[in-house]
Amino acid sequence: MASPSEQASPSEQTLLVTGGTSFVAGHIIKQALDKGYHVRTTARSESSLAKLRATFAAHGDKLTTAAVADITKPGLYAAAFASPTKPVTGVLSVASPFVLQVGDNVRDLLQPAIGGGLAVLEATRRFGPAVRRVVETSSFASNLDLAHGARAGYTYTAADWNPMTYEQAVSAPAGAAYCASKALAEKAMWDWVAAETPSFSLVALNPAWVFGPHVDAAAVADPAKLNTSSAALHALLGAAAVPPFDLGAFVDVRALAAAQIAAFETDAAAGRRFIVASHFDYQSAVDALRAALPEIRDRVPEGTPGDVPVSYAVDGSEVEAVLGVKYIPLGETMRDSFAQFLEAEKHAPVEAAA
Repeated sequence: MASPSEQASPSEQTLLVTGGTSFVAGHIIKQALDKGYHVRTTARSESSLAKLRATFAAHGDKLTTAAVADITKPGLYAAAFASPTKPVTGVLSVASPFVLQVGDNVRDLLQPAIGGGLAVLEATRRFGPAVRRVVETSSFASNLDLAHGARAGYTYTAADWNPMTYEQAVSAPAGAAYCASKALAEKAMWDWVAAETPSFSLVALNPAWVFGPHVDAAAVADPAKLNTSSAALHALLGAAAVPPFDLGAFVDVRALAAAQIAAFETDAAAGRRFIVASHFDYQSAVDALRAALPEIRDRVPEGTPGDVPVSYAVDGSEVEAVLGVKYIPLGETMRDSFAQFLEAEKHAPVEAAA
């Protein structure tokens, strides 16, 4: 199998990006198009795909779309691989549930995560003969051992795995079940590759909190409809106190998108998993935000500046060393995220007086 560096230029290739309407996928699509790739992307409905095409209308027919109503059924991906302008050579898999309010762990988290991951691999084998690599968006949740909490003094690396079993995840609280679903899905994908020895390689990227501005500013117009990670940031506006420690790592969405494309392009990435993250805590976030956007100081809690909670560290250095992607500093991420929130407020409709 020829390595990515030996292949045609981006203009002669199509990247298939699943879950195209997501926060992360929007940036992947933008960066791939900007690099000259053709992009085929999927979503569950034609109405969602129409919005995507409108967002990237300037790129014309370099972006094409296909509806995949159920991400756990490989056969439904046939149209996603069929007859693009240029052959599909890479699959950047982003479609997976990220919800913490669920009614049933198996139905809402475990089955779609595991089934969705395996379906992408099986569909690629069936319909993507020119594909050289699948890049899976897994999660730092696949590395995290929740039983240890903040785990001061420990450094998580790509060798760490979330130890929760499927049986434990079935009845676990939703947050823990979500974390387990990511690990179990990723393990299932690695097991499939080991057993099936496909013609393509697999890479897993494990981001933590993903923050940053949206490609389509309209996505932040209604705070009630924000994606989970953006909502966590937006909640700082008007908060009475700095939130307690929850997840001690983050990555800017723009760096994550760059890592996705680099993971496809970089020969040495084949068969590897990468933590894509650096340190995060809410006190550091509000400190950075108050410094970057002074006009917002009276709207976010001050807390105790510089009082960083003691927690685990994350080693995401291989993203820079192997993939050549530089992390974006927390201050820049906070500045750009909240600048977009503030701009959306300026254009929000004024509620009619009662």
